[in-house]
Amino acid sequence: MAKKQTPSDSSKIKLQPLGDRVVVERDESDTVTAGGIVLPDSAKDKPTRGKVISVGDGRLLDDGSRSPLQVKAGDRILFTSYAGDNFKLGTRELLLLSESDILAVIK
Repeated sequence: MAKKQTPSDSSKIKLQPLGDRVVVERDESDTVTAGGIVLPDSAKDKPTRGKVISVGDGRLLDDGSRSPLQVKAGDRILFTSYAGDNFKLGTRELLLLSESDILAVIK
């Protein structure tokens, strides 16, 4: 019988995206404005920055070879606000997006 995963076990799970997909952990949204106003959850914008957790093996080209991705695990990136699909892995909220949704690498 398979062992049931608990939230504490989620750190052991390795998630390997396919093709030109990238798994990103989105940055936390600001809770206070520059003027000191505390924002409720409903007023917070989705952050468009995050850290790459894992990457796929690249886009499949017409000749059957793979084009490697321009980002790697650990990169900090900027992406479009409505890009990708949100999902939970244990207690972590992650984002699965295509490489084409990535706008820039933050250095």
